[in-house]
Amino acid sequence: MIIGKWNKSVILTYFGMISALAGIFLAFTQENINYPMACLMAAGVCDLFDGTVARMCKRTEEEKAFGIELDSLVDVISFIALPVAIGMRAGLTSYGYLILFVLFAVSGIARLGYFNVVDADSSGPVKYYTGLPVTYTALILPVVYLLRLVVDGTVFELIFASAYAVICILGILKIKVIKPGGIAYIFFGLLAIGLLIVYLAVL
Repeated sequence: MIIGKWNKSVILTYFGMISALAGIFLAFTQENINYPMACLMAAGVCDLFDGTVARMCKRTEEEKAFGIELDSLVDVISFIALPVAIGMRAGLTSYGYLILFVLFAVSGIARLGYFNVVDADSSGPVKYYTGLPVTYTALILPVVYLLRLVVDGTVFELIFASAYAVICILGILKIKVIKPGGIAYIFFGLLAIGLLIVYLAVL
């Protein structure tokens, strides 16, 4: 007998984790940053739809609670550890950037902890998130990195570092962010596919 839940309700979450770990591996073993970026976006797609898949499955209350905890733990790998690896691969390697990554990680973990305690435990379905969810990192960083096509050198480095700072600040600000639903899922899904094509087939 083994611990954990290994049914189809969490399979997409595990796939997201696999994608994130592959991205971290590629960030330190490949010169082409497009591959870890693609893994980040793939992890974002998995996170976007894993809740929908889970709700389609018959689950016990224990399985629901396990799914929530598993999702947050995988988010730490996918949207905190992998983005830090990507930042380092992109050239943000000075000690000043180390401080930025520490703040980015602390902000992300605090945001996830807050969600588990406050948002996820609220009565009824969640309509708004408090603070920017860490999953938005999978959209923001690939979009900002495209600026490298028109901006180079120190200027781009500062812009890309600023993206981490903005994500960090918005993650802990007490602002309401509408939870995507319905057509928004389709939009974000298509946007992710479009960006994946750009990173893997165009750049």
